[in-house]
Amino acid sequence: MERSALVTGGASGLGRAAALALKARGFQVVVLDLKRGPDDLLYVEGSVAEEEDVRRAVERAVGEAPLFALVNAAGVAHAERVLTREGPHGLAAFRRVLEVNLLGTFNALRLAAWAMRENPPDAEGQRGVIVNTASVAAYEGQVGQAAYAASKAGVVGLTLPVARELAEWGIRVVTVAPGVFATPMLQGLPEKVQEALAAQVPFPKRLGRPEEYAALVLHILENPMLNGEVIRLDGALRLPPR
Repeated sequence: MERSALVTGGASGLGRAAALALKARGFQVVVLDLKRGPDDLLYVEGSVAEEEDVRRAVERAVGEAPLFALVNAAGVAHAERVLTREGPHGLAAFRRVLEVNLLGTFNALRLAAWAMRENPPDAEGQRGVIVNTASVAAYEGQVGQAAYAASKAGVVGLTLPVARELAEWGIRVVTVAPGVFATPMLQGLPEKVQEALAAQVPFPKRLGRPEEYAALVLHILENPMLNGEVIRLDGALRLPPR
């Protein structure tokens, strides 16, 4: 049966790797992002924090085929101390990170689940799968990561209660918490900083590859017993305070 998948933040990084992997598996993939990526995926330009943008993306996916998978990969990072030399942490910056990373995840989740509930159940009784993206910073946030860590901890906190509620409809919810990955965001840092981050990973002693995130997304879709769980994908990394 033909199925569609919606990937937020799918124009680059982890989201793009997931979108391409899903397309290779036969899904009709729709990407919601602020910009278009360098490929022939179906794009809807917009923000996960805007209700109408996400609604348009869900409708586009459903128009292609029944929506079976949502991959919430859109996110922003922000580094700022609570107390700086200029004053306290900017409230607008904190709010913006929460709006994209946490509110945006919930916005896409709720609208996708509403569409998925209309799907006929498969042999396992499934109507859809939602994969969220948190971060190891949800557990070991570093100095300067107050906004980012709080937003990702919120995504972790969403996972179990939403999985329990959507179980009634045969919709699974799983969250991936990546460590340090070679994404455009991280690759914009100086080479020495990237090397230092990679050296902190016990094994394999390197940055994660977006394709490894995508492989886990595919496995989550294929393994019905994965539900209500947060999976760390970090090579046994535990972030230090700084």
